[in-house]
Amino acid sequence: MNDDRSYRVLAAPESGPLRLLDRETYEPIVTAESGHDDAVADLRAGYLVDADLDWSSAEPTVRSASVRRPTLYAFADGIDPVFEVAQEAWADARAVGDSMNSRVTRNTDNEVNGVLYVFAESETGGTFDAFRDGSRPLEPLVDRVNEREGSAPREVFVLRPADGEFVVVTIALRKGGQFADTLRETYDCPRPSEPLA
Repeated sequence: MNDDRSYRVLAAPESGPLRLLDRETYEPIVTAESGHDDAVADLRAGYLVDADLDWSSAEPTVRSASVRRPTLYAFADGIDPVFEVAQEAWADARAVGDSMNSRVTRNTDNEVNGVLYVFAESETGGTFDAFRDGSRPLEPLVDRVNEREGSAPREVFVLRPADGEFVVVTIALRKGGQFADTLRETYDCPRPSEPLA
């Protein structure tokens, strides 16, 4: 059985098989170790892709894939320092007993350059891991930004401070923009090569 629809490429464990988020069901899919279209090797975490999956075996293979929007996801654990807007958003959430909060971020000219969310980290560290493996999709956050700002490639950063108290999800509105570049440099998240972008 073939299945042709759009998926979000998820972060895969080191040397692990491709992981996709089904955008209709919000379920993560772990694909087969091999047997995919050649394009799979050049997909990056965060890409929105149109893919044709072959489900004739227990773990699907990707028969074909094309990039619809080359958004990038980046993950960094144990970050230090935590930037001020994130610290303030978390302090405000704690002050009123909430487990999450959000803010827009602005550049030095007071122009909006991103959206930031903070979430309480679970005692087992599961919030960060759930965002990374797709069991807690980032999709609703990205969709909300796209509804307001228009659809465009973005850079999404999931950051866990060194104290492990909360998780920061930051969506840089402009891929390759100054805000995204600053986050990559500050938290050692080099931008991957993108043969398909």
